[in-house]
Amino acid sequence: MIRISQLKLPVDHKQWDLKKKAAKLLRVSPEEIRKLNVVRRSVDARKKEEILFSYTVDIEAKKESQIVKKAKSPQITIVKEEVYEFPKSGKKVLSHPPVIVGSGPAGLFCGLMLAKAGYCPLILERGEDVESRQKKVEAFWRTGILDPWSNVQFGEGGAGTFSDGKLNTMIKGPGRRNQKVLELFVEHGADPEILYVQKPHIGTDVLSQVVKNMRKQIEELGGRVRFGAQVTDLMVKDGHIEGVVVNQKETLPAAVAVLAIGHSARDTFSMLYDKKVPMASKAFAVGLRIQHPQKMINESQYGAKYSQKLGAASYKVTWQSVMGRGVYSFCMCPGGYVVDASSETGRLAVNGMSNHDRGGENANSALIVTVTPDDFPGQGPLSGVEFQRRLEEKAYECGGGKIPVQLYGDFKEGKRTHGFGDVGPEIKGRYEFGNLRDVLPEALSLPLMEGMEQFEGRIRGFARYDSILAGVESRTSSPVRIHRDQGLESEIKGLYPCGEGAGYAGGITSAAMDGIRVAEAIAGTYGPIK
Repeated sequence: MIRISQLKLPVDHKQWDLKKKAAKLLRVSPEEIRKLNVVRRSVDARKKEEILFSYTVDIEAKKESQIVKKAKSPQITIVKEEVYEFPKSGKKVLSHPPVIVGSGPAGLFCGLMLAKAGYCPLILERGEDVESRQKKVEAFWRTGILDPWSNVQFGEGGAGTFSDGKLNTMIKGPGRRNQKVLELFVEHGADPEILYVQKPHIGTDVLSQVVKNMRKQIEELGGRVRFGAQVTDLMVKDGHIEGVVVNQKETLPAAVAVLAIGHSARDTFSMLYDKKVPMASKAFAVGLRIQHPQKMINESQYGAKYSQKLGAASYKVTWQSVMGRGVYSFCMCPGGYVVDASSETGRLAVNGMSNHDRGGENANSALIVTVTPDDFPGQGPLSGVEFQRRLEEKAYECGGGKIPVQLYGDFKEGKRTHGFGDVGPEIKGRYEFGNLRDVLPEALSLPLMEGMEQFEGRIRGFARYDSILAGVESRTSSPVRIHRDQGLESEIKGLYPCGEGAGYAGGITSAAMDGIRVAEAIAGTYGPIK
């Protein structure tokens, strides 16, 4: 197979132009190209007056080696097609189906891969199915009445279901797990474009249907999914998992259990700590959500000429503060909404969300500052959880139970906001003006403001007075890491910590990849259910 990199075309090019340009670089006629597959498409916006699409494509043709030799170009190479392979089944006998705790990306992909291989997994989800969950979440945003068991954090699809559905990850690794995740998303209803665009996203409106389709296939393959089923205890004997307790009353036998519990399962973290499952507190980041006009971001990233042609633009900004803390944007949602993502009574957390079309008026992202166990010492592995909770309690108090919002200019001056400027809020959930300096400690507020002023030099208008802050963004990643060995097992054998909640992922794609990896570890050890 021939691979061509950095094949560049105008933004408004036709599909035929791609094949024509590839043929020209290869010095063959377009008819000699049997098949052209787009591997990657990105935007080259270094010259705002002439923005281009940059492609990587794979070509099938006769006499490929001769064509590459004749072309004499460093951007043209011969590559071997890689195919994902699930491991052959192990020899150990499973007397009961593997139990997977949680139906977020890690649990869902682990369950799907095991189901495809004949293991008939049982997925236990504390929250509701996605359709019931959506109704609960929308009611919460309207009324402020929280269901602690079914909300933005808990339920089918996990926290990622109410997000932008971004599929970016820095994790590559062997085995093409990243590509397998994208292929499975497409197989279950996502736009095929995610297979090749530089910054793929699904959108919360599409993702809700995709996770439902995945669940249905798991069930069709012999697996089971139970909702309203919280794992409240583990049955352990001689250092090996023997079963799980559901809702404090029902014991289910299990020699293999996957902990794909998500970053907000704080009561489960406490249960695991009490059961002496080895874990430790870890670094994460907290901060605030910021909203800007999407038009402003588009023009900064693409220029006025192309801002309407390329859709809602994204950004990524980072800064190392003089205090030594990292300040960076996280979970950037083009054309999206700030949402109330609370899951505990009397505590308030926010997140960002976009639909597939990213058609909202505002861009929003979390502006977060790194924190480490040094910021919350002396409380053991769950000290980070308590740190998050204190921030969320302050946010709840600041907004009177509603999302506290403030103009950035007022945040700098430390005064309560009383009205919006030219930027209008795009928020899912009730909100109230407040002073977010009362929520974040100064050790975090000062680096955040330092970063904001630096980001103004990269995106004009970023630090504008009337950009809207909302808080608190406290659930960026898990505050704990549940230890596992090279075989991906806990010290308690048969127990597999997995995904973001266990501290081994940082988003939808990496969590899904870790779910696949754990499924591979289980399959490599045990045979499928007979």
